[in-house]
Order: sequence, then structure tokens, then C-alpha cells
Amino acid sequence: VSAYVSNNPVPVGDLPGLIDQVHAALKGTIGGPVVKPEELKPAVPIKKSVTPDYIISLEDGKKFKSLKRHLATHYGLTPEEYRAKWGLPADYPMVAPSYAATRSALAKTIGLG
Repeated sequence: VSAYVSNNPVPVGDLPGLIDQVHAALKGTIGGPVVKPEELKPAVPIKKSVTPDYIISLEDGKKFKSLKRHLATHYGLTPEEYRAKWGLPADYPMVAPSYAATRSALAKTIGLG
């Protein structure tokens, strides 16, 4: 109310009415209906989303060897945001286990690992 009054000309006689209007508006927001957020339903069960050869996106049910780029380009999500959205643990993989093992073996053969 003070910010409004300091930036707008309000007659002194109108102040009680202005305060009542603001009070009524704020009171209306408190007792309003509680809107429950829509419950997320993954495209596949979380337990079945990680297989040896691919990771299945919980967003759309598609199979990937690496999920990171798909999440960024199609949904604007980082791996951390994806895990938080679906309630996944921090160690939930973004790469299929067999693909990770293949890449690890390749890195070791060229002296990187």
C-alpha cells in the first residue's frame, strides 16, 4: 500500500478503502482452492528404464545409448534436472552400461584411462 500511495495521488479519505481492498484481495488468495500439481507418469517404469544396451527416456519412452543430448535438445533438461524431475538417485546413469564399458575399454587402449 505504501509503495502505491507514494507513486500515485490518493486522497486521504480514500486510504481506508484502499487498505480494505488490498486486505480483501490478499485474504482471498489465502483461502483459495489448493491446486495440486499434475502427477508425473513416466513413459516406462523407472525400474525398466535401464538395460545393458540402452537407457529408455522417461519423457517419451525412446531408447538411447546416451540420454544427455536428447534431454537437452528436446526437453531443455540437464541430467541433474531430469533426475530431480523424476525423483531419480544422483547415480542414475545417462549412458547405457554396455556403451560406457565399450568407451572405457577404448580409452584404456589408447592410454587415456
